[in-house]
Amino acid sequence: MFERICLVHYHEIGLKGRNRASFEHRLLMNMEAALASYETDEISRISGHLLVVLKHGDQIGEVSRILLQIPGVARVSSGWRCAREPEQYCKAAELALVDCGPYQTFKVDARRSNTDYPINSMELNQLVGAHLCAFAPDKKVQMKDPDVKVHVNVIQGSVYVYSRTERGVGGLPVGSAGKVVSLISGGIDSPVASWRLMKRGAVVVGVHFSGRPQTSDASEYVVDDLAHALAPAGGFGRIYYVPFGNYQKIIASECPPNLRIILYRRLMLRVAERIAWLEKAKALVTGESLGQVASQTLENIMAVNSVVKMPVLRPLIGADKLEIIDTAKRIGTFEISSRPADDCCTLFMPRSPETHARIVDCERAEEGLDLDAWVDEIMEHLEYRDYPCPAYRAPKKMPEGAKALDAC
Repeated sequence: MFERICLVHYHEIGLKGRNRASFEHRLLMNMEAALASYETDEISRISGHLLVVLKHGDQIGEVSRILLQIPGVARVSSGWRCAREPEQYCKAAELALVDCGPYQTFKVDARRSNTDYPINSMELNQLVGAHLCAFAPDKKVQMKDPDVKVHVNVIQGSVYVYSRTERGVGGLPVGSAGKVVSLISGGIDSPVASWRLMKRGAVVVGVHFSGRPQTSDASEYVVDDLAHALAPAGGFGRIYYVPFGNYQKIIASECPPNLRIILYRRLMLRVAERIAWLEKAKALVTGESLGQVASQTLENIMAVNSVVKMPVLRPLIGADKLEIIDTAKRIGTFEISSRPADDCCTLFMPRSPETHARIVDCERAEEGLDLDAWVDEIMEHLEYRDYPCPAYRAPKKMPEGAKALDAC
């Protein structure tokens, strides 16, 4: 009689006017990819919503959890689909009434989107409400802030009944806002910054600068785990892994100690911009937060930015560490980022890093370094790993020495 369903609600997509259908289609594709390992009877667009019909009702909790992580999803309602017969949707309303656990008060919110159904919204409220009063005579109807609100929606040829609804991440579907290249470490901040761009519809390509061969490759495994943790969000299309330790060693031996961190980051941005050109990306992304560490002062940020022409987005620039940690816990990256792993960020650190670097001093310190040759060398020996992201399009032509890595 009933089919187990998840009804997906969106917010910003509904404001897109004539482009709304293309945003819905992109969200639908992302949902199909995220639920590829689950058996579904239907994933489709219906009036003002997206619908997932499950083959196995016991999977509804796990499917809902996945859907809630997908950018573009404002809410997910778990419930039932039935025919437009009063006997059926009143019975489904009974199931919905007890679906949220113990309760004392309830309310019915019934609507119809099709005027071809003869019972209007007011009559539906009265019909279903009277049935539930008889079903649970010891409970009270309460119009304002009830413990349970039972929704009965007549949409096209079916009725959708639910009471359990949870808030999703919102935003726009991945693939609706172009491509960016994000510098991602194994730390807490950069995965959160990458996720924020995914939430705004961007396809994210990661670049991880490993301390290899001066350190182990442990940080690369951490980054790979971060990519898998963010997979339900649309995730990374690809992550490039750059062995960076030898270049840091040269900078540390030939340049002023106080400028090391700034010079490392200037080289990183040069490489990231070249990868962005290869990927046809429109911007770079970092996880910097103003004043959080010595390298993240306004002067140092300006000194680093001066080596690239491409926009550098810093979605965490005004966030404090506790806010970033809260978000990392919510999206499932905090525990992964907390694992101990040596990476390039801790390699050859100076005792007293410069907090107010001048561009002219950085340029003078780089005069003896063959930076263009280094960037060319890195680009010719790129290593990368691809991840399932339906909106990602790989470059048509890669450097001859580029190497696709096996799955970790």
